Amino acid sequence: MTSSPLPHASSLPGFGTTGFVRGEPAAASSLTASQLTSLRGVADLLAHLRLTVLTGAGLSTDSGIPDYRGPNSVPRNPMTYQQFVGDDALRRRYWARNHIGWHHLRRAHPNDGHRALVRMEQRGLLTGLITQNVDRLHSSAGSTKVVDLHGTYDRVVCLSCRTLFSRQDIAGLLERLNPGYLERTGNAGDVAPDADADVDDTSDFMVAPCPVCGGMLKPDFVYFGENVPKDRVDRAYAMVDDAGALLVAGSSLTVMSGLRFVRHAAKQAKPVVIINRGATRGDDFASLKLELGVSESLAYLADALPGATTEEVGPARR
Repeated sequence: MTSSPLPHASSLPGFGTTGFVRGEPAAASSLTASQLTSLRGVADLLAHLRLTVLTGAGLSTDSGIPDYRGPNSVPRNPMTYQQFVGDDALRRRYWARNHIGWHHLRRAHPNDGHRALVRMEQRGLLTGLITQNVDRLHSSAGSTKVVDLHGTYDRVVCLSCRTLFSRQDIAGLLERLNPGYLERTGNAGDVAPDADADVDDTSDFMVAPCPVCGGMLKPDFVYFGENVPKDRVDRAYAMVDDAGALLVAGSSLTVMSGLRFVRHAAKQAKPVVIINRGATRGDDFASLKLELGVSESLAYLADALPGATTEEVGPARR
């Protein structure tokens, strides 16, 4: 089913309108009768089960961050790891665009969907969150059981000596190397979920070397063509194993790093619910699929779901 559009709300600096009405939870007042019927079906299916929630970029659109593959998304070709490490010009272009995008992304704030998941954790409904997003908005909202599957945008790693740096520190270094660059190009277009800003003026941008060894610096998140670290994958699988059901919120499940957990839950005969605008690669595994707004759906479920009971969790270890 398709949900009705919601009114527009206030905008965040550097972003544009979020398209979501903020308020106390998105209960009946912001949902149509058909939307409520669909969400009641989800609440009935998930009643008394502890959940693992897998989130994607569609959750953060209500915080003003465009997603990759939503119905209104601008087509993008994210840089691969091989391009980043193998091409000086592409790496310079990426760092220039990231330098602008990072300043925009850090202004984003958690939305009602993030806050709803905090309430669900506090009520004991979750075994944990697996997020494909690098924006840290789950942690900013107050969630504590989070696997940042693809890393986070606020850290930088040296590929030679493996020293980790805060993105804030590297921003200062980049600003000293490129005085006035932010002022010249600060009005960027769209900013992707990985802080890649739509900026063309990158030819004279100077890339910072590692302050420790002079090696190559890279934002500490997983690029296309990179593998997710095994310990993160194992922690995420353990969350699914301990859960009675899997809830996917705002992900097209296009990449295997997220889809594998849907397949894993389905193989264990656990309910899989997908809430996402548009088709996903996991639709064939879903017990229920809702094409609704993610934030308002999570806000409804945070209040509508009854408490979980350990007898009905039934964890199954791999």
